[in-house]
Amino acid sequence: MNKKEVNTMTKRVAIIGAGITGLSAAHYLRKENPDLQIDVYEKEDRAGGKIKTYRKDGYTIELGPESYLGRKTIMTELAEEIGIADDLVTNKTGQSYIYSHNKLYPIPGGSIMGIPTEIKPFIKTQLISPVGKLRAGLDLVLPVKPMNIDISIGHFFRQRLGDEVLENLIEPLMAGIYGANIDNLSLKTTFPHFKEQEEDTGSLIKGMIAQKANRQSNNKVTVKPKGQFKQFRNGLESFIKTLQSNLEDRNVNIYLNTPVQNFTQKENKSFLTINNEEIEYDGVIVTTPHQHFVKWFKDDLALDYFNYMPSTSVATVVMAFDKEQVINDKDGTGFVIARTSDTEITACTWTNKKWPHTTPEGKVLLRAYVGKAGSNIIHHKDEEQLKRVALNDLNKIMKIKGEPEFYIVTKLPHSMPQYEVGHIDRINDIKDHIETNYHNLIITGASFDAVGLPDCVQMAKNASNQMINYLK
Repeated sequence: MNKKEVNTMTKRVAIIGAGITGLSAAHYLRKENPDLQIDVYEKEDRAGGKIKTYRKDGYTIELGPESYLGRKTIMTELAEEIGIADDLVTNKTGQSYIYSHNKLYPIPGGSIMGIPTEIKPFIKTQLISPVGKLRAGLDLVLPVKPMNIDISIGHFFRQRLGDEVLENLIEPLMAGIYGANIDNLSLKTTFPHFKEQEEDTGSLIKGMIAQKANRQSNNKVTVKPKGQFKQFRNGLESFIKTLQSNLEDRNVNIYLNTPVQNFTQKENKSFLTINNEEIEYDGVIVTTPHQHFVKWFKDDLALDYFNYMPSTSVATVVMAFDKEQVINDKDGTGFVIARTSDTEITACTWTNKKWPHTTPEGKVLLRAYVGKAGSNIIHHKDEEQLKRVALNDLNKIMKIKGEPEFYIVTKLPHSMPQYEVGHIDRINDIKDHIETNYHNLIITGASFDAVGLPDCVQMAKNASNQMINYLK
């Protein structure tokens, strides 16, 4: 359609970015208002952002995010709304491991993000020394201090459970989610409920036990345990393509290869500069990473935080082998790595075990993650070198014979925003500033506080509801 053709009676909203947040925002806007004109702008030649699936010769390989946490149900609900829920699969139940002290250790049963909630598995684990276990037990009697200011995850857990449990159990799990230095990672932004549970019960461990008991009591029917994660039979990109097609069928305009050059506001109207032409909108939702949108606000010091907010660069290295090449007798989904270990990789998924539908019979699919907070390895090494790094590290942990049949390296530079101490307070100030000083503008996405895919969908729904209220 010609973007110049404007029905002056129809409200017009632009969404910048066609990743999962942008497309989901368009879905919820259209659901609430069938008459709204919705234009989605994407600078790349495809929708989906970091979500990208490679399918060939019986393989279904995720090059970006691998899956989503099933207990965050909003993404499953969205899949149902667009008619793709029948393609959902759950990961096979299996043990996860932590690589520490040059050995793989099973994550103790009953732990929540590494916090023990059952005595027997924690006592039996060899991952933590007897002294470390005794130190963790002090959590049950240590006094609770009110948190008047934001503190780091590292500071909080060292105080409650000691260095050993933090570094060998909790930190590898959390670093895998945030790609962050745990001693800089904000507790208030990421896991404020840990502090709330501690203050409510007088102990972090007691708080987690109470939370677990509450969840179990809410389950009316006892069922066989299933995996925590969900995926689509044809990959996450099939979800994106279905959502994109669904939106286009409902008259949402999605413009690919169309970067937004500038954003300005005049007299309560927003203007986007596209192909050197200004286009007027009644509302704008920005869902791109902060590195892209901050340039439009260079004269607004209230948004200056986004000029120095750090991000970690990561890469995934996927390698396919014949079954005979990989000696791995562990029955599990993969492992994360303690930062005290001498490796460049931070985790590995045994994809063919976790997601059997992704890999042909007789093949093994390994997915290694490279990139730690403060590391520039992915900028300094090419794809072949990163594959070699991953293969060398994996050979310290399991036995691999020869070279992979093929490999795919996906670099994601500056892709993981770092929520350092004080982040959420700065973000709340920025949100207040935008609401006060800009008319019908919403900025959302991973640079604020969305990490997993369901979080992105939830933020999109929140942004849509806010925009609908603006336009009334």
